[in-house]
Amino acid sequence: MAAAGNVEFIRARSDKREYRRLLLPNALECLLISDADTDKAAACMEVGVGSFSDPEGLEGLAHFLEHMLFYASEKYPGEQDYTKYISEHGGSSNAFTSSETTNFYFDVNADNFEEALDRFAQFFIKPLMSQDAVLREIKAVDSEHKKNLLSDGWRMHQLQKHLASKDHPYHKFSTGSWETLETKPKERGLDIRLELLKFYENYSANLMHLVVYVKESLDCIQSLVESLFSHVKNTDQRSFKCPSQPLSAEHLQLLVKAIPIIEGDYLKISWPVTPNIQFYKEGPCRYLSHLIGHEGEGSIFHIIKELGWAMDLVAGAGSDSNEYSFFSVGMRLTDAGHDHMEDIIGLVFKYIHLLKEDGIHEWIFDELASINETEFHYQDKVHPISYVTSTVSSMRLFPPEEWLVGESLPSKYAPNRINMILDELSPERVRILCESKKFEGSTNCAEPWYNTSYSIENVTPYMIKQWIQKAPTEKLYLPKPNIFVPKDLSLKEVPDKVTFPTILRKTPLSRLWYKPDMLFFTPKVYIIIDFHCPLSSHSPEAAVSTSLFVDLLVDYLNAYAYDAQIAGLFYSIYLTSTGFQVCVGGYNDKMRVLLHAIMKQIVNFVVKPNRFSALKETSVKDYQNFNFSQPYSQASYYLSLILEEKKWPLVEKLQALSKLESDSLAKFVPHLLSKTYLECYIQGNIEPGEAESIVQEIEDTIFNTPNSVFKPMSPSQYLVKRVIMLEKEIKCCYQIEGLNQKNENSSVVQYIQVHQDDALSNIKLELFSLISSQPAFNQLRTVEQLGYITYLSLRSDRGVWALEVVIQSTVKDPSYLDSRIDEFFKTFESKIHELSDKDFKRNVKSLIDSKLEKFKNLWEESGFYWGEIEAGTLKFDRVESEVALLRELKKEEFIEFFDEYIKVDAPQRRTVSVQVFSGNHSAEFKKAIAEADQPKTCRLTDIFGFKRSRPLHRSLKGGPGLITMD
Repeated sequence: MAAAGNVEFIRARSDKREYRRLLLPNALECLLISDADTDKAAACMEVGVGSFSDPEGLEGLAHFLEHMLFYASEKYPGEQDYTKYISEHGGSSNAFTSSETTNFYFDVNADNFEEALDRFAQFFIKPLMSQDAVLREIKAVDSEHKKNLLSDGWRMHQLQKHLASKDHPYHKFSTGSWETLETKPKERGLDIRLELLKFYENYSANLMHLVVYVKESLDCIQSLVESLFSHVKNTDQRSFKCPSQPLSAEHLQLLVKAIPIIEGDYLKISWPVTPNIQFYKEGPCRYLSHLIGHEGEGSIFHIIKELGWAMDLVAGAGSDSNEYSFFSVGMRLTDAGHDHMEDIIGLVFKYIHLLKEDGIHEWIFDELASINETEFHYQDKVHPISYVTSTVSSMRLFPPEEWLVGESLPSKYAPNRINMILDELSPERVRILCESKKFEGSTNCAEPWYNTSYSIENVTPYMIKQWIQKAPTEKLYLPKPNIFVPKDLSLKEVPDKVTFPTILRKTPLSRLWYKPDMLFFTPKVYIIIDFHCPLSSHSPEAAVSTSLFVDLLVDYLNAYAYDAQIAGLFYSIYLTSTGFQVCVGGYNDKMRVLLHAIMKQIVNFVVKPNRFSALKETSVKDYQNFNFSQPYSQASYYLSLILEEKKWPLVEKLQALSKLESDSLAKFVPHLLSKTYLECYIQGNIEPGEAESIVQEIEDTIFNTPNSVFKPMSPSQYLVKRVIMLEKEIKCCYQIEGLNQKNENSSVVQYIQVHQDDALSNIKLELFSLISSQPAFNQLRTVEQLGYITYLSLRSDRGVWALEVVIQSTVKDPSYLDSRIDEFFKTFESKIHELSDKDFKRNVKSLIDSKLEKFKNLWEESGFYWGEIEAGTLKFDRVESEVALLRELKKEEFIEFFDEYIKVDAPQRRTVSVQVFSGNHSAEFKKAIAEADQPKTCRLTDIFGFKRSRPLHRSLKGGPGLITMD
């Protein structure tokens, strides 16, 4: 008999959901969540078996098993029965393998949950794992590994693991590859399918935790879960018990110098520490990461940033096990920082010494506890799929009443615990990793899995003592009390019910859109101030100057505004295609203080030469690093270069940036701001009068001061960005070699331009995407195994809607990949023409359900409305109008649309194929560019000449019947 525990869960005050713990007779522990307001249902199963359980010599077997369970089961023998059902009913599914666990999860439209859950349950009851599928999926795992080979994140993580005790599972390689799952097992006479089935026996119900999130009542979902999951076998497996620390004395007091793939120097100082999970109520690592990772005045970061040595700093404890943990301080260094690496390490130890000398402060702990408590009780609702995946891991670690809170609310002030961790951050226990291309030629070792070059030096406590003595003498001190901690969390009275954003205020300088919070009743607000500056992108020089101006603004604000982010008040300033944008979101209480500081910084902007140099250097490296990006990202970049009317090539921007000097930037900024218009959006817990006064204050600060460089802009100067119209019945082809020929991956992006934003065409294209995306993935990745990264999706560029199919592959060249995409569309033609009325209606219903999904939080709702304003479409009732059209849509109209715009050789089909060839496929590249053009194809060799020859789609900003600026 299943036992339903009556648990008193610690939960957020704002949380209206119902919860129940359920223990099935087979020892599978479940958390049931009922949410009457949800449109999506979701589930996540965590199995207490991960890559640490991989048998010796079968590296990656746990990860491979995770892939294989998505295939057929005894009850649902069709290979795609699970993924097809999920994707056809508005859902998504995925999984990941960690060291000690493997997690499987999905979401789906709420009405279809029962059937989806039944398919999901079969993963853990009777999967088939056919021989044919096994061989195909090894290729997918290998493709995933090859995608990671030139990724520094993966390379450095494996290097850290490599330099650990060989008898500890942390030392292992966990992803798997063709070599570990096919070549080597064969050499040893092993049948990998039998090994897989043997390993699957570890998947026992007593090691599983399940979270389900539904619309129905708890009783209803309990009976469903009991009927489906009681069949999961309990073989009473023992949970994996990891040995404690993976680092012995020989792996400490080391400086590891490693050569990365990309430009940029990184420093990571780490220590093995007692895992925080053992003292989660006291939270010693949280307290220390708050101080060591602080970015305000007196902090480590503030000093090294002002010296021009570092660009960022992150500190904290992390682990993928309960038995060990590492506390790390990581930073990106400048060239000068690289030269002063010893001084930086000395400064970190100096600060740790200060924390010991100065003692532990209860007021700091209390301030953090108060911030954490406010954050917990006013947490935003997230998508069910995110909620189930984040909650399931708590079930293994905490008592049931704490499943919803986990370690997010440290409440016991325990200075002795904090001192215990501080003592572990000692010179005797340190390990330092420095990544830099400056080490080329001076390394003498290579990590075996990723071939990362490195060398090792010993770092004694005596050496660190010397580094401390020569560290910068600038004064280190603890942060002051945080002025941004919210005090007033009351909800404002809103007199009128407002469905959509309205224009509250309009002047020659700005326009204010306003919408009060009518859905979430949370003390938060979201504000966007969009600076429309037509002089921001008229040349590559202007584009990089505007970008550097924005980077410097963020840099100058950091020390002051860092406290705001800690207190739950977030801001960002970023570049847009028409200027730059300031976004502020979070508790409304101290919002104006932060916003005023940002505006003052913009008005009083000066170029500080030392910060200019550091940011320019970093920016140059970031541009150079595009050469090392994934080939499918490179293909996507070339596509945007082809489509967008005014987009400057990266190479021209890099040239302009390299020549940019601080005095020319100082002259440019007043020029940039001399023509400005502000588009403002304010939504949330705020009254209309206050919204108006905020924008008035911004106008006063920016435009109405004696020395202001800001000038209003006439409507004729409004900057419009438009998209190239491709030619119908012609396939354009752009073929180019990858920027890093050492990367074995080639890529293709096939882009089919369909229409400009129009409700009826939108729903037809969305319906096609819904019906075809899973079959495309199945054919091109699962059956043909062309590459791990394979997808068909919708895209919209400034309101121009299109389909794109992306494949990245080591096994085939891009011309071949492109031909397989064409072949997919040809074979899929019959599926569309033979679509039954029943299937058509089911897909239409699924799309309607997805469209009617309610906003989960203020940011989602604001994002939708701001998207309409920014695009110029202003279709605030888009969902309602498109759903009404979907209800009336006839199958014949849909098929007609497909025949007209999408099928190969359709009269209105407008296609461009961007093909990036790796060094692996250089022979194919030479052959491809030498070939004569096929009929109805056009080879692009000069992107800019091509763009000049093409007409443009109209701009949606200020189109017929829409509100224009004046």
